Order: sequence, then structure tokens, then C-alpha cells
Amino acid sequence: MKKYKAIALLSGGLDSRLAVKMMLDQGIEVEAVNFITIFCTCTAKSSCKSEARKAAADFGIPLKVLNATDEILAAVRRPQHGFGRGLNPCLDCRISMFRRAGRRMREAGADFIVTGEVWGERPMSQRPDAISTIERESGLEGLVVRPLSAHLLGPSLPERKGWIDRGRLMAISGRSRKPQMQLAAELGVNDYPCPAGGCLLCDRNFAARLRLLLAKNPEPRIAEIQALKLGRLFISSGGDKIIIPRNEDETKRLEALAQPSDIIMSADGFMGPTTIIKDGNDGSIAEAAALTARYGQGREEVSVTVSWRIAGTEEASGSLTASPADGRRLAGMLERL
Repeated sequence: MKKYKAIALLSGGLDSRLAVKMMLDQGIEVEAVNFITIFCTCTAKSSCKSEARKAAADFGIPLKVLNATDEILAAVRRPQHGFGRGLNPCLDCRISMFRRAGRRMREAGADFIVTGEVWGERPMSQRPDAISTIERESGLEGLVVRPLSAHLLGPSLPERKGWIDRGRLMAISGRSRKPQMQLAAELGVNDYPCPAGGCLLCDRNFAARLRLLLAKNPEPRIAEIQALKLGRLFISSGGDKIIIPRNEDETKRLEALAQPSDIIMSADGFMGPTTIIKDGNDGSIAEAAALTARYGQGREEVSVTVSWRIAGTEEASGSLTASPADGRRLAGMLERL
């Protein structure tokens, strides 16, 4: 009797773990793929990648971690199916991931794809019309098994052919996790993570930052996008981005991400932020200096001396005296994002 093989999209969360376990319990051989991007909001302590690796190890299945940043950026620039509430091209994102999973399916000699998707859990990509579009445009029509919601959808090819027992699949829908938690207890799936993470492209604040960056530079470096996640962002009257870090960790990360065209400044004699001007020019230095003074310990002074240098150099390139920006002046000269 032939042993069938599936490629599982494994995020490491509860839903995808359950989908894998349900296939393993039916004797299906499973190999997992995990997609990462720079837009993931997971923390260093509990990332999607680390949770996926832990889940794969628990199940004793192989895992491939794939970086999908380039595909997502391409979808952000030219979305075929529009955006959600932010700059999130959810359908295009799923289509690109399914295409890559399909390529891996063919390379590995697997027979179908399995996912932990739940009908109605995500409004853009987990509804019947979206599911049909994703399968059709990824070239995987009939080859995607969704064990948690199978009875709410038409039977897939593996179900019709009897490769898996449709009667052992579920009809879960909506955003409540109670049915999945009950199923996890029944299947012995333990130590799964609490709901966390997400996609920064759904965040309207980050989406606004990314739109500004792409308007100025349609092909940004990864470091430029990473910098958008950090600090308070202001737009100077000349259109330059001024970033004020909130703490020492953000300061270190911003300095590490600084490009040779960036300007770095700090107040002399006062504790405070190390300000970054992205692709700055002389016209932005005075505004950035006023902000640097405002967010440091010299904010109550009449004026503060601020020194600046070009990223990658240690010696000061110049200095100026700045009055800490007050609220009215701040609102008049800068837009905060």
C-alpha cells in the first residue's frame, strides 16, 4: 500500500500543530515548511521560526525554513488582490507561500499540502472565495487539505481519493480557540504557544512609515525597512526621516542599521537619545537638533549644544546650538508617525 506524503505549512502555532498531528495519526508522512519575513512581529524569545522548529522536533518531522521577504515586498509594491486595513496584501502573500510550498511538494515527491487554516479565522484569506482564489492562482487546486475545517469546505483530492479519511477531519470555524484547545487535549498536543505575533503590514502606523519609504525609494535595503520598526519617527519639513530611539536597545539597533548617508547626532553634556537622520541634508539638521534637545535631559534648558557626525565615522562633523522643540513648534514643523 502506498504511503502518502504531505508538505505542511507549519507556523508553530496551535492550528498548524493540530493539522500536522492529524495527518501523522492517519499514517501520512509529513515534511514541514516555515515562512519568515522581516514583517513578523514575533519576539526574539518566541519567534515563529523557533516555535516551528520546536514543533517539528516534537513530531519528529523534517523542517525547511524559507525567507519570504522578497515575495512579500513585491506584493506590497504591486498587489493583485488589494490590501487589508494597513499595507497587508494577504491574498498575494498566501498565494506566494502556497506556490513555494507547491514547488517543495514537487521537489520532495509529496502528494499534497496541509495547513492549519480555519474557516473564518482570518477575514481576508480564510473565507471560501479567498481559499478558491489562493488554490487556483498557486496551481494547487484540490491539493490543499485543511483538517480543522474540512467539513465546511468541498473535499480535496486526497479526501476524494481516500488517501486520508475525511471522517476523521473537523468542522471548526471562527476565531475562538476553544475547539482547537479541546482537540489538542484529545490528541495529546501539549506545550503550544499562546496566540502572539502577527504581521507588521497590518499595523497602520508601520504601514504609513513603509509607504513613505517606498514613495522615496521603491527598492529599499532591508536595513532601511528594519529601521522603520524602531523609535519615534518624524518627517522634517524637507521630507527627511528623523528617528528618535526610545531606549538604549533601540539606539544600538539603529546605529547598527545606519547607512553611510545617514547623520547621527546627540546632545553635548546631557543624557538623551542618539538621533538618526535617514539620508539627511543640512536643512534637516536644525530640526533634528531641536528634537534631540526636546527628548533629552536638557529639555528644560533655553538651548543645548548638539553635535552630529556621518554614520560610519567617529569624529564629529559639526555642532550647533538648538532650543528644545516645544509642542506648538513641533506640530508646525514635523509630522509624527
